[in-house]
Amino acid sequence: MTTTTRTLVIEREMPYPAEKIWRALTEGPLIKEWLMDNDFQPVVGHGFSFRSTPVPNWDGIINSEVLVVEPHKKLSYTWGTMGMESVVVWTLVPTSGGTLLRMEQSGFGSDQDAAYKGATYGWNKFIGNMERVVAALQ
Repeated sequence: MTTTTRTLVIEREMPYPAEKIWRALTEGPLIKEWLMDNDFQPVVGHGFSFRSTPVPNWDGIINSEVLVVEPHKKLSYTWGTMGMESVVVWTLVPTSGGTLLRMEQSGFGSDQDAAYKGATYGWNKFIGNMERVVAALQ
């Protein structure tokens, strides 16, 4: 039996160099500002968690492991919560006006429509927060 999965893709061009956006993606205190509290380290194989305020039906914890680290280009980690396992991939591509940031989260099952919609809303909000964090970096 083949299970169909969906991938969420959000792209946003930011008027900043990839190095600044990379800092927001890989430095724990900065990640906390735009996403969640964490013990992230940009080291392949590093197990870490994102921690948020628990809400009904969610303990507020996302268990993750770093899969890919290509400085200023690509970052990937697993994203496991509430029995759902997915993979998040961030890609940074230089453009004439800054950097194209691409976020892909793959692994949503066909029965996980609510999770997919929630992720779409959440990531758009988080990436907006990230842009404000990057703008404030010196």
